[in-house]
Amino acid sequence: MAGRISDADREKVRDASRIEQVVGEYVALRNAGGGNLKGLCPFHDEKTPSFQVSPARGFYHCFGCGKGGDVFSFLQEIDHLTFNEAVQALADRAGITLTMVEGGTSTRAERGTRSRLLAANKAAAAYYADQLATAGAQVARDFLAERGFDLAAAAHFGCGYAPDGWDDLVKALTAQGFSVDELYKAGLARPGQRGPIDQFHRRLLWSIRDAAGDVVGFGARRLFDDDRIQAKYLNTSETQLYKKSQVLFGLDLAKRDIMKQRQVVVVEGYTDVMAMHLAGITTAVASCGTAFGDEHITVLRRYLLDTQAGPGGIRAKDGTVVYTFDGDAAGQQAALKAFESDQRFAANTFVAVEPGGMDPCELRQARGDEALRELVGSAKNLFEFAIQQSVERFNLETAEGEYGALNAGIPLVARIKDDILRDRFAKTLALHAGTDIDETRMRVRRAAQTRARTTDGGDRRRSDQRPDPRAARRPEAGPGDHGPEPEPPEPPAESSPESAPPEGGWPDPRDRELKAEREALKLALQQPALVAGGYGMLGPEMFRAPAYARVHQAIEAAGGPRGERTGPPWVDDVRGELPEGRLRSLVTELAVERPEWLTDDVDAHYAGGIIARLAERQAKRQELQLRSALQRAEASGDRDQARALNADLLEFTRYRLALTQRAAAIDQAWAQS
Repeated sequence: MAGRISDADREKVRDASRIEQVVGEYVALRNAGGGNLKGLCPFHDEKTPSFQVSPARGFYHCFGCGKGGDVFSFLQEIDHLTFNEAVQALADRAGITLTMVEGGTSTRAERGTRSRLLAANKAAAAYYADQLATAGAQVARDFLAERGFDLAAAAHFGCGYAPDGWDDLVKALTAQGFSVDELYKAGLARPGQRGPIDQFHRRLLWSIRDAAGDVVGFGARRLFDDDRIQAKYLNTSETQLYKKSQVLFGLDLAKRDIMKQRQVVVVEGYTDVMAMHLAGITTAVASCGTAFGDEHITVLRRYLLDTQAGPGGIRAKDGTVVYTFDGDAAGQQAALKAFESDQRFAANTFVAVEPGGMDPCELRQARGDEALRELVGSAKNLFEFAIQQSVERFNLETAEGEYGALNAGIPLVARIKDDILRDRFAKTLALHAGTDIDETRMRVRRAAQTRARTTDGGDRRRSDQRPDPRAARRPEAGPGDHGPEPEPPEPPAESSPESAPPEGGWPDPRDRELKAEREALKLALQQPALVAGGYGMLGPEMFRAPAYARVHQAIEAAGGPRGERTGPPWVDDVRGELPEGRLRSLVTELAVERPEWLTDDVDAHYAGGIIARLAERQAKRQELQLRSALQRAEASGDRDQARALNADLLEFTRYRLALTQRAAAIDQAWAQS
């Protein structure tokens, strides 16, 4: 995008883009108290939500990894966009045309940027959709119709057709202004002997969209026997946009119902997703061109707001995951493989396998929509399913069969991490194998202990190689309403000058001695009008933590808190006074973290008490200095000087007591927060 986006347009886009709505496209958010929302951080893997969004202030911050900012920086970070691309993407959603400072009005991005590649994919999807209606696409339409999908369903799920010409798409998109290099980068074309050729030919296509609904790639199904490429399915190769280990087909359509119903149904193919959704199971998704794996789990956990199970196993509020696999042997092996990844979900996880060997699409064709709903409703617990599959291979009518089944099932059950769940499924194993329950439990416990010792030994060896970043954390309760302590990411290998801690180190947010300093900074950033009158009396010497003093100086350098300066523009000004790195992150953290006021409505009385507490600290030091000077004057016999100092001391003591009285109210507020 040539030029610079005008400040007025940037603020217009910001006002039209509610941060909780934009973040909510990627993360399931729930109430965190104090007007904030919380969810699982999309920028690092965690089990306990440490990511918070402040709709009132237009900022987000993760207390685990430290990432934070406004709605633009969120989109930059999660979609790997430049600042201009992020503003443009939000402007497109809001229907706002941007005006460039140099060179008039433009919505055109620079060639090769992510927004251009998205635009190329969008144009390609439209082209393929139009081709599906042509005479040459009859085989593709027949394929869909035979599986119960009409043209309306095809449009809803992004179906299209790649014609048989070698470069039809290349010609169509270059005519729209896209360069051949952009088509290569988007995975839409590849070099041929006589020039660029289309990536897909004579195939039924599905547009693969990300969570925001942008087309990032395509899946292509073989239709003709004389297709020289034998693979039944082809997918866009890895590109800047398309990462097969992170993309899920149907997520853009399913995400809202996943968050609402706290359920996701994982199927194996594009037509399975279509069948499930049309049968009313609108939480179905599928991996694209690769097996469902750990990175897919990480994506889905953000929408389920899945949290780690506590003692006793799965909590009722946790989401439900249902894996549906083909009923053949390969599908059942896929279900058993899911057992290995399941414990990264803390959700109730189930497996639905159709005994007749039909996939969901075939089942809908044969028995209708109700059969799919019954399939999902009859799903078995994943642990129980894995146990059942492991013992069914043995003849349980014989002692040898029982012994073999028990030996096959014990290592499986021993891998269950939760003690109570492990005991419960040890009983399940005993019932399936026909063995004594107590003996089975005892053997499972021994196997689990052996496994734990082996695992712990590996963990200790790894921990010897680097320090535990949590070792220095203090045990006191955290500030505000943050919930359980977040899990920090791995520490960086080395620190840049910008990220290096100031002298004295980074302050612990739970340090009660520094609480007033932290509260004063939060109020200056979040509610500047409430502290505008008294903030000027605070000097950097009143902040014991060097990092807080640096933020205070940045607030002063940005002009200090004033009533008319609020929200993201004010916080951006403060951040701009600090170098890139941890100090800027600290500003965002303070702009999001809920102040510890007595009620959800902060008032001038509380704000004044915070300022008074910091001023009281300085007043005590000055009071001690006056007492020392008085003692020196009395010792030297200088009565006039002593009389003057005594008067000053009395006056200053009254001032300090007034500050103490004013600050006393916040102690009561903190005691009840």
